[in-house]
Amino acid sequence: MFSHFLHIFSSVSPKRIKRVFYKIKYSELMFFIYVCVKKQMNYTTYLFDFDYTLADSSRGIVTCFRNVLNRHGYTRPTDNDIKRTIGKTLEESFSILSGVTDTRQLAEFKKEYIKEADTHMTVNTVLFLETKSVLAALKDSGARIGIISTKFRYRILDLFEKTGHDGLVDFIVGGEDVKAAKPAPEGLLLAIGRASGGGKSEVLYVGDSVVDAATAQAAGTDFAGVLHGMTTREELEAYPHVAIVDDLRGILPVSV
Repeated sequence: MFSHFLHIFSSVSPKRIKRVFYKIKYSELMFFIYVCVKKQMNYTTYLFDFDYTLADSSRGIVTCFRNVLNRHGYTRPTDNDIKRTIGKTLEESFSILSGVTDTRQLAEFKKEYIKEADTHMTVNTVLFLETKSVLAALKDSGARIGIISTKFRYRILDLFEKTGHDGLVDFIVGGEDVKAAKPAPEGLLLAIGRASGGGKSEVLYVGDSVVDAATAQAAGTDFAGVLHGMTTREELEAYPHVAIVDDLRGILPVSV
C-alpha cells in the first residue's frame, strides 16, 4: 500500500506536502490518505454487518429486550445500555444487562426474546437512507455483496423481501450458520469462502462496532468502520482499518 502513496504524491512538491501535513490533525490526515488510496483499491467483494451498519433495528431490539427484562424484574438498564450491546450474542447481551451468568436462565431469556422479535423486529427495522443506493451501486459495478450477522438469517431476509430489496444481496451468513459468534472469524471466513473462494485481498468487511473490527482483524481482512451506531470513531480507530466513515457512501470506490 505504501507504494500507492509514493505514486500519488510523486507529482506533488515536498514543500506543499509538508505544509499540508503540519496543518491537519492526524484523523484528517488519515482520511486524506484514504481518499487518495481509495482510487487504487480494487475490492470485488463487500461484506457487511447488519444492525447499525445497513439498518437501524434499535427500536425493535430495545422493545424485545425491554419486554423480557421487565418480565423478570430487571428494570434498571436504560435504552442506551441495551443499544450498547447490539452486535453481541443474545446470551452475552442479557448477561451484561441483567448480571445473570447461569446458562440455562440465559437460554430461557433468548427463547423469550426470539418470540418477542417475531412480533416486534421487522416492523421496527429500517434500512439507512443510503443503504439501497450504495448496495445497488456496488452491484452495478460487479461486486459480490454479503451480510454477516449474529441476527438470524431468516429475519434479515424477511426485511429485504418485504422492502423489495432482496436482489441487492448475494448471500447472508446468520447466527444459525456458525458455532462461534463474532468476534470469532468463523462467519466472516465462511462468507469470504462463498464470495471469493477464500481469497482475502479483494474483500472489504464493513461494520459499526469494535466487535466487527475485531472480527475483521481475526479473519485477516480489510475493515471499514461506519459511524451509524453507538461506537465512537476513537473506539474504532484502535483497530486496523482502511477507513472510518460517517455513512456507507464513504466506502464507495471513486469510479462508482
